[in-house]
Amino acid sequence: MFEIEQYLGFLLFLTILTIGFWLLIFLTAIIPYWIGGSLIERLKEIKDSKKKKENEEE
Repeated sequence: MFEIEQYLGFLLFLTILTIGFWLLIFLTAIIPYWIGGSLIERLKEIKDSKKKKENEEE
C-alpha cells in the first residue's frame, strides 16, 4: 500500500532543489542585463553632462 508520509522529506528536498535551480537561472539571466542597462544609462548621463558643459563654455 502506498503511503505518502514516507516520501514527504524526499518531495520537500526535490521542491527546494527545483526552486533553487530556477532561482539560479533567473539571477544569471537578469543581473547581467540589469548591470548592463545601468552602465549604458550612466554613460549616457556622463556624455550629456559633457555636452552641456561644452555648450555653456561657448
